[in-house]
Amino acid sequence: MPARVLTMLPVFFMLLLCLCAGAQDLAWKQLPPIPDTLGVAGAFAGASGGALLVMGGANFPDRMPWDGGVKVWRDEVYALASPDGQWKTAGKLPRPLAYGVSVQTEAGVLCIGGNDAERAYAEVFLVAWDGHGLNVCPYPALPVPLANACGALVGSTVYVAGGESAPNATQCSGGFYSLDLKGKDRQWKTLAACPGEARTLAVAGAAGGHFFLMGGVALSAGTDGKPLRRYLGDCHTYDTLSGAWKAMAELPKAATAAPTPAPLLQGNQLVILGGDDGSLYSFRPLEKHPGFPGTVLAYDAGANTWSARKPVPAPRATLTAVLWRGMVVLPSGEARPGVRSPEVWAAKPEALER
Repeated sequence: MPARVLTMLPVFFMLLLCLCAGAQDLAWKQLPPIPDTLGVAGAFAGASGGALLVMGGANFPDRMPWDGGVKVWRDEVYALASPDGQWKTAGKLPRPLAYGVSVQTEAGVLCIGGNDAERAYAEVFLVAWDGHGLNVCPYPALPVPLANACGALVGSTVYVAGGESAPNATQCSGGFYSLDLKGKDRQWKTLAACPGEARTLAVAGAAGGHFFLMGGVALSAGTDGKPLRRYLGDCHTYDTLSGAWKAMAELPKAATAAPTPAPLLQGNQLVILGGDDGSLYSFRPLEKHPGFPGTVLAYDAGANTWSARKPVPAPRATLTAVLWRGMVVLPSGEARPGVRSPEVWAAKPEALER
């Protein structure tokens, strides 16, 4: 082989490695940002009529919270018809609302609970988009008001766990509820509570006929009467046939307010995509907070084990993970305490399996 070719081989292989690394970096891509240039936290989200919907949420439109800003709840509903399209304002929610549970159903997006500045709500409604108009249909209300709960669909039944009954609560709800969407009476049932600690901002999941409850925080009152967080890393599963709870392998680290429900990949693997692990809970000043970690944790339901995956390029908290057009989509959310992002990130599920 000519000497010149030999000297070029290291350069060639370096370029090849860079190209391969770049290809992996492109596993996640950005979709058009939502029209609210600040972004929102705690929005309802899902897919209906072929479109991606982002609904409600909350942000700080005037000043950041450390400058005395006041949180404002939103009622706008935005729709994106295609990944390369443009968002449009599709309508409004019944009221400004955020921090509820979004569950994707065949009929549309079921919006469960949530709160505003004054109170938490028990109301439930279905949002459906037909490409031209928005239809909001009331459903049976929860037995109790709940915000920051988590939920998932197992078969035709919706399960909702945890949360808080009022803004700035200092204790969590230990309640666990189900609604059979195909049942004759279509009423919420109160089920046996998870034997773990009562929690809020947990991650839900569904795999193999089981409902999963992962991470979150336990709340207590501080000396000033304000809520204190204790971050959790336990994992529990509820067998929807037997009605029994079981403690599973603990997470490698705590996970709170991560995108929920956790996407289910091939091989019965649930994936937690970022969120808050509590490592910077006491970080001050808040305006210099570096953001939430991009840790991705995959749970193998068959082996009852956790493993790490490639980090999320833009970690977010307090948002819904949506399966849309063969992609896992993370719309808007909180980039760091008080700061939202209008960005919408998406990845093919197979990219999360590496």
